[in-house]
Amino acid sequence: MSGAMGAAGVGEDVGEGVGEGVDEAVEKIARTCLYEGYLLWPYRRSALKNTRRWTFGGVFPQTRARSCGERDMVRAEVLLEAADEARLTVRVRFLHVLERQVHRVRADGGREPVDSLTVAGRRHLTWQEATEHEWVLPPWSPADGPLHTEVHAPAVTDEEPLPGDEGRPAGFLVRTRRPLSGTVTLEAVPVADGVRRIGVAVRNTTPCPEPGGDPRTARDELAPYALVSTHLVLGCESPGAFVSLADPPAALREAAGACRNDGTWPALVAGYDGPRGGDRQRSRAVLASPVTLEDFPAVAPESPGDLFDGGEIDQLLILNVLALTPHEREEARASDPRAREILDRCAALSPDDLMALHGTIRGFAPAVRSLEEER
Repeated sequence: MSGAMGAAGVGEDVGEGVGEGVDEAVEKIARTCLYEGYLLWPYRRSALKNTRRWTFGGVFPQTRARSCGERDMVRAEVLLEAADEARLTVRVRFLHVLERQVHRVRADGGREPVDSLTVAGRRHLTWQEATEHEWVLPPWSPADGPLHTEVHAPAVTDEEPLPGDEGRPAGFLVRTRRPLSGTVTLEAVPVADGVRRIGVAVRNTTPCPEPGGDPRTARDELAPYALVSTHLVLGCESPGAFVSLADPPAALREAAGACRNDGTWPALVAGYDGPRGGDRQRSRAVLASPVTLEDFPAVAPESPGDLFDGGEIDQLLILNVLALTPHEREEARASDPRAREILDRCAALSPDDLMALHGTIRGFAPAVRSLEEER
């Protein structure tokens, strides 16, 4: 996947670039998970699969979550082998849904909201987008005791003019982002000599209005007040390492099985110093994602960019994109700016680029063990 995000202060937006001390491999896989399901092929507002969005990692306001069948908190628990003074970094990353309203400029100079507007040959649709947000907690140590932090994301409204004839605006795109608030709680519980169970809980405490009377639309109405695609990136400064929950050392299997994860699944990721000496059961970085991953996941180097559906094969998705009709492409471009980027990127791929997606052998190994090995 292309691009990476850097660290930001508590409650701040994420900037561009790789954050200090954070490996690019961590950023790539974390960003892939962040946008999983953001917008699915055929990337059009009218497509049935895109009429119900934000289905991964949603954390809704605690006062309204139950009414729309969603959770108001996610919790990750991991095992840490380290001394009391080991320093941990915790980053909460999510998508913040914003409402994009198209306004048409009337002949008298006034504005009116409309569902769609075509300006200078380009169509624009009223819909929802999302922006990336990140809360970075201060470095924390198990020796510090439990930490309870309040976090916030401010309300933002901006306007994008749509120049028409003679350069005068023929319309505007007004993007509105609601304020969000939440809490992040960190705690550590000893489970063995030199081993602690680290718990991280993120709760949405955002005040929000009651949705309308139709329960079928309640969830969509509350989405702008939710943390969407919520996941956590945990790092441990040396000396110390997180232990695999999927394949823990024999002595820690019971402790790993007792870890409770609600709405996330922690996986070891190749970040910071990577796996210690080739140790596949430990790492100094963990990604707790709503998407279930194996330890040490990676984005294929042949992947040309985000397609928002990591469970599919890039080559098949790209061929499907190229098969869209002109009318379908027009709607996709109007539906979302990231969909427009996908269309442009796919159209620019060369035959060699497409062939590189056809299949790659990473390594060779015997298909069947010898009889001696079986014995």
